[in-house]
Amino acid sequence: MKIAGSFLAAGLLVVAVFLFASAFVVTEGETAIVTQFGEFVRTVNQAGLYWKTPFVQTVRYFDRRILEWDGDANQMPTKDKKFIWVDVTARWRITDALIFYQRLKNESYAQSRIDDILDNATRDVITNLDQFETIRMSNRPMRFLDEAILPDEAKQPISVGRDQATRHILDRAREGVKDFGIEIIDIQIKRINYNQDVQASVYQRMISERTRIAKRTRSEGEGERQKILGKMEQELRRIRSEGYREATEIRGRADAGATHIYAESYSQDPAFYGFLRTLETYRATMDANTTLLLSTDNEYLQFLKGRK
Repeated sequence: MKIAGSFLAAGLLVVAVFLFASAFVVTEGETAIVTQFGEFVRTVNQAGLYWKTPFVQTVRYFDRRILEWDGDANQMPTKDKKFIWVDVTARWRITDALIFYQRLKNESYAQSRIDDILDNATRDVITNLDQFETIRMSNRPMRFLDEAILPDEAKQPISVGRDQATRHILDRAREGVKDFGIEIIDIQIKRINYNQDVQASVYQRMISERTRIAKRTRSEGEGERQKILGKMEQELRRIRSEGYREATEIRGRADAGATHIYAESYSQDPAFYGFLRTLETYRATMDANTTLLLSTDNEYLQFLKGRK
């Protein structure tokens, strides 16, 4: 019984190993290729559980989803002999797993081949374009605060531009990978930079342009300031003139009214009015430190002595 049980267990183990080695699973987004001793047997594109000959056939999996390629920025010359750094990214996918396996084997090697193909395609297109055509996208008018500092590149019409240059790179890249079982879906130029020497001159020109604009703006601001100050001073003179005129008119009316009152008072009692005017004169001309020299027959002295 023990020997029979051992044989049964061993048989079950062999069956389990055989089944495990025979089954394989293809998930969504994958393509599987079955080979036998290196020779192609079949391709599996649908997700599910499948069977193969154990220990004889081999299954290789490939991603059917859209993959990303992102290379390094490369320095390259333009048609007008100016060097720029171009950074490109792309998306690709495997369209024929068998050809892909036969030509490229795996994604790592495919990325390396795509890097070479895209680098060459980008270089071929960029070297046939002037620098300003790789930067600008259309012939739309460019707006500057000062048209006098508009760069020459902005005034020249372009025949290609960055968008069309990108399409040219895509066409060349697709032509280069057509025999590899893959498809380049799209390409985008992420960044275009000047080299260090050109960057320094560009930055210096930008600084000069902005400095010129700043000086012009300050000059215009100073002119407006002087206009405002002139208008303010003119308005102040007008207000002061009108105020002085109104004050003079009020003062004249007040003096006329006072004169009229004095005249009426004098006509009613000339002696009393003269007396009040005398007291006002004394009050205005004398204080506690005033010394008077009066003759004995002075009328004011007689008044002070109480004789009048």
